[in-house]
Amino acid sequence: MTKKKIFVAIDTNKISKAKKIIRDTQTKKIIVGYKFGLQFFYSNNGRKFISSLKNQTIFLDLKINDIPNTVKSAMKSLKNLKIAYLTVHLSSGFNALKLLKRESKNIKIAGVTTLTSLNDKDLREIGYNKKVNELVRHQAKLAKKAKLDAIICSGHEIKSVKRVFNKEIITPGIKITNTKNDQKRIMKPKDAFAAGSDWLVIGRSITNGNIKKNIKNLLEILED
Repeated sequence: MTKKKIFVAIDTNKISKAKKIIRDTQTKKIIVGYKFGLQFFYSNNGRKFISSLKNQTIFLDLKINDIPNTVKSAMKSLKNLKIAYLTVHLSSGFNALKLLKRESKNIKIAGVTTLTSLNDKDLREIGYNKKVNELVRHQAKLAKKAKLDAIICSGHEIKSVKRVFNKEIITPGIKITNTKNDQKRIMKPKDAFAAGSDWLVIGRSITNGNIKKNIKNLLEILED
């Protein structure tokens, strides 16, 4: 049986905390990678720490969103890091996505659709006239056109995305417990895998409190 795959979100600015998260989430029962976002990357020595990691699957979640030339230049500046995945907002547009993918070489480019903190009401406030599911499906078509390697979408859009995008799907907004925090489109781990996700992104449900106990709880849920 294929092992389940998760990215543990290291949402901290402290290297000591990052080391503890990596140490306490080691297991052979599932494949575990590590997601580093803006908070860690911009922290003191954050980039240096990421560059020092060995034998880990690193997901750099910078959500790049800019004009084509800047996006391409950003990719060049990240070449010294041994990262497996890099995120870009699909709203950057086709030309920026195409240039980023061309420059990325062996780094997989994951297109960010609509953030899990947004719902239909939020989209209307921003100025979109599509509902979340419609917009995400539209964005997935753009990712396919740009030949990106993965899509970032909530569990609620997986089935819709898979109709138009046949590569990897990475799913944030995963909650082991029933707490929502700042995310609105959430899903339980087993449900997201059942819907067709390749990777789950799990943060506070694992990293808050007793990390070893939380990862054990996750394993029990997935094995149930």
